[in-house]
Amino acid sequence: MKLSHLPIRLAAGAFFLNAGVSKLGMPEEQAAGMRQMAAGGVPMLEKVDDKTFAKALPAAEIGIGSALLLPFVPSALAGAALTAFSAGLVTMYLKTPGMTQEDGIRPTEQGTAVAKDIAFLGIGATLVLDGLFGGRRRKSRRAAGN
Repeated sequence: MKLSHLPIRLAAGAFFLNAGVSKLGMPEEQAAGMRQMAAGGVPMLEKVDDKTFAKALPAAEIGIGSALLLPFVPSALAGAALTAFSAGLVTMYLKTPGMTQEDGIRPTEQGTAVAKDIAFLGIGATLVLDGLFGGRRRKSRRAAGN
């Protein structure tokens, strides 16, 4: 892990780890509402039963948070997990009526809590891109004598 990744990995990792831990043992009714809303962004979630979703969602968030916090997990891998999860949340945000203003982008008061996932999508994409292309830049500088 690069030192420059530390701040974003700590911030995003702590957020996701806390989110997952706070959802452990959530009631099926709460899971049903969350699953129904999430299915707007990830349609295959319509086929998942509420009990499974109640276990899978916190496990996914804890897994992503842990991957971001553990320094031996490559940034590109942790970023890919964060990007995939956040992409689903951003899609849900954009497709759920009442989350965005008339322009379809800016959040309403109801959508503000979910709109933050756009930042997580950017963090994940940055980690992936830097993991894929950051090493090449350093190698080419060394080869050029810089």
